[in-house]
Amino acid sequence: MTSGRPLDFTDPIGAIPYRLALAGGWIDQPFMSRHNPDSFGSMVVVSVEPTFWFMERAGLATSTRNTAMEIWRGELPSRPPEDLVRELYVAENRDRTDPSGSQDMAGIVYPGISRLDYDFEHEGGVFPRRVESTNDPEIAAWLQRVIHILPVNQRPAGYDPLEGVVFDPVWVRRLGQSGKDCYEAILARDVAALGAAMNETMTCWDVLVPHSFRHPTITVDLPAILRRYQDGYPGAVYSGCGGGYLYVISGKPVPGAFNVTIRLAPHA
Repeated sequence: MTSGRPLDFTDPIGAIPYRLALAGGWIDQPFMSRHNPDSFGSMVVVSVEPTFWFMERAGLATSTRNTAMEIWRGELPSRPPEDLVRELYVAENRDRTDPSGSQDMAGIVYPGISRLDYDFEHEGGVFPRRVESTNDPEIAAWLQRVIHILPVNQRPAGYDPLEGVVFDPVWVRRLGQSGKDCYEAILARDVAALGAAMNETMTCWDVLVPHSFRHPTITVDLPAILRRYQDGYPGAVYSGCGGGYLYVISGKPVPGAFNVTIRLAPHA
């Protein structure tokens, strides 16, 4: 007999949060931000409660989360988030020739919804020069309602999104601006503006990182799926390269989709 209460999955999957990246992805990488003619570019990340297991290789920073599980024994330490981001970045990228961006760490560690500002002149663009977060329960509740998540495709073996990357300053600026627009839309609780910012990120990816969802190893028609949802709803963005999950923005239910619970700061 069930009690009707949500199941607690922290025993099998751990208490470390997952993170969603909504707009501006790739601007956290120094090889991208160094070409930004603006003083900084932004991306938006959301820390979410581990209420179920997300697919690996699907753009949810699961590799970084696994590292956090190992070094922190399954729970976030009670220390300043900026310190935890740096500690996790070092642990995750030790001996790696292609380091993951620090947005993975920040999205896991910082509670709530965060705008990460990246400036190549600040620490070589490795860490954000500024983090602005909101832990407003009403904003979080709104965002939880309008983000609908659909599983699409795990990143295939042999897939490399960094083949043929284009560094066009005009498009890098647009990418960084999409993160700024995304965060402002969330604060204003504007569904149309949020969808437009996420669509803009996908447009920028298609120019700057064309293999992000177009690659010979990908057997799913990711562009066609994306277009259909963008045509039918205010906006949509893939969770990561190769597809992963599709985040659809809508004030109404999206068939087959699920929602997440945003992790807020304890005092919020």
